[in-house]
Amino acid sequence: MKKKNTALKWFANIAFVIISLIALFPIISLFISSFMPSSVLMRNGITFNIDVEQLSFDNYTYILTQSADYWAWYGNSLIISLITIVLSLIFSSMVGYALAMYDFKGSNLFFVLVLFILMVPFEILMLPLFQMMIDTQLINTYFAVVLPMIVAPVAVFFFRQYALGLPKELMDAARIDGATEYGIFFRIMLPLMGPSLAAIAILQGLASWNNFLWPLLVLRSNDMFTLPIGLATLLTPYGNNYDVLIAGSVMTIIPIILLFIFFQRYFVSGLTVGGVKG
Repeated sequence: MKKKNTALKWFANIAFVIISLIALFPIISLFISSFMPSSVLMRNGITFNIDVEQLSFDNYTYILTQSADYWAWYGNSLIISLITIVLSLIFSSMVGYALAMYDFKGSNLFFVLVLFILMVPFEILMLPLFQMMIDTQLINTYFAVVLPMIVAPVAVFFFRQYALGLPKELMDAARIDGATEYGIFFRIMLPLMGPSLAAIAILQGLASWNNFLWPLLVLRSNDMFTLPIGLATLLTPYGNNYDVLIAGSVMTIIPIILLFIFFQRYFVSGLTVGGVKG
């Protein structure tokens, strides 16, 4: 039995290594291609056939020293993603916490509406949201990109499920000590929701960082573009800067990797606990 378990363990490890390599294949090929000149990319495409003599740091040197637009797009994406993460964590957690911990008239209806919105494709909501941005004169601003993502239905649902497992006795004890409802939430209950906050921070950060369609609609000037839009402008009918595009794409992965590294210890536990609460 012990030998059988050892063999199964080795088989599982080998299978996971193979699956990991398959998942990493696009990233590895993208990384290798980022060191190739545009002429080679146009001739051979993205490939694992590496000619060491053709590899260079010219693409990264150009981005670091001569591409001011790229760093403007990078800064815009960082600012928008940070604002989105912070505001989404605050407001979505408050809504999910309220739906889980308070029995008020219409709470079940609100939760049903949240579930309903989860089933509605964002493309259906774009037109009324776009008209709202025009009416409020927020076109070509950071807030036009951020506002639709502040209270995300998936984040509200997740926080509600997680908050259902929090002990309500802590709220009663805090009320006896004279704490306000906001004090109970921010000083007692919110710290207990740490794993869920980390999980949603990663999910919302990834969604905001990769968001293309909505920023494309509400942003107008080149200096306000985010990275997905800015990199897309490198492909035109008059010339395709594949070398800069691929090198720039590789550098866009760095913030997401750092975000996951900082919150990975809470990510799995947050998703697991929040997903099983009923």
